[in-house]
Amino acid sequence: MKERIEWVKNTMPKTDTAPPMDLMTEEAVKKAWNFHRSFPCYAVTPLINLSHLAQRLGIRALYLKDESYRFNLNAFKVLGGSYAMAQCIAQKLGQDVSTLPYAVLISEAIKKKLGDITFYTATDGNHGRGVAWAANTLRQKSVVFMPAGSSQTRLQNILKEGAEAQVTDLNYDEAVCFAHEEAAQDPQGIMVQDTAWEGYEEIPGWIMQGYGTMSYEVHQQLARNGVSPTHIFVQAGVGSLAGSVQGYVAHRYKEQPPVVTVVEAAAADCLYRSAKENNLVLVGGSLQTIMAGLACGKANTVSWPILKRYSGCFVSVPDWVAAKGMRMLGAPLPGDRQVISGESGAVTTGLLAAMLEDDEYRDLRESLGLHEDSVVLVFSTEGDTDPERYRSILWEGAWSSV
Repeated sequence: MKERIEWVKNTMPKTDTAPPMDLMTEEAVKKAWNFHRSFPCYAVTPLINLSHLAQRLGIRALYLKDESYRFNLNAFKVLGGSYAMAQCIAQKLGQDVSTLPYAVLISEAIKKKLGDITFYTATDGNHGRGVAWAANTLRQKSVVFMPAGSSQTRLQNILKEGAEAQVTDLNYDEAVCFAHEEAAQDPQGIMVQDTAWEGYEEIPGWIMQGYGTMSYEVHQQLARNGVSPTHIFVQAGVGSLAGSVQGYVAHRYKEQPPVVTVVEAAAADCLYRSAKENNLVLVGGSLQTIMAGLACGKANTVSWPILKRYSGCFVSVPDWVAAKGMRMLGAPLPGDRQVISGESGAVTTGLLAAMLEDDEYRDLRESLGLHEDSVVLVFSTEGDTDPERYRSILWEGAWSSV
């Protein structure tokens, strides 16, 4: 018997305290986008119209932003890490990041002023690879710690980018604490982590702004097609990406905001539980899920106020939902473009299909107002970052019913 999808509608009281919405203004996001497009390898990632799947599911349109093409790193995460690192460098130099495009950052003059910086982080794979790549590209160093059970393929990908990296015997949140301790002991060390806690919020805020490049691109792409989304599904680990997307959307669509649904792995559903309890909840333990990019048990304290204020629904999903999405995108309907999407990338598509196809989740789709006129946007945040697992799911049907 399949494990059940669980959900809670956002009924949390709206406080008078304004969330940190200035993080995700059009101006702030465009500054991050301008930084990213200064890289020679920058290219806008595809927005794919899955028209035949939309018709099958009974909605007007389904658009998917495919981040497997981002900077040739197979995932979106590099957007946040690279921009935060540039902001750290700008702060050290006493300059605005807008004066430090790629060509300036890699110059000999900047290197002489800065000396050697070592960027520390913890990761399940994609964030660490992005930090390692950006550090190497910007002529700096990186040290990456991975939680127990991390994929050896993902570790090797990080090592190939020039980082010092190792798999620890810690869970994700413990690895974050360990990386923070190591960075604090290094006079030239800087922690670049995509989560926040009291006293560590500036850099995670920059990371969220860096993720905004993806939102900036996709809404420009939609606008060129004369389309506005009615619903957005976005995956969450600590909630940095979800808060980034939700913050930008709240600014861009003030008159008719789309319904944003936050999607988590059931093994690490800290935001779902927090919404249910109206209080931040920590999920401990091993956090074992095939959705490695979402295996985080502690919410980002910068992102949470944004999600609490604006998001419509929080959903906790078992692993089979992600596997379903991967198979649907990897073996598309005739006429739709194939998308190679990993476990964390395909979960939103899998959820959308499950709730529209299965009457067991009729109450969920009705609560979200999904119907034949709905225009849905999802993000495929990664490609096949673990190729062996990808093949086991697509070829052998792994995680189809558990």
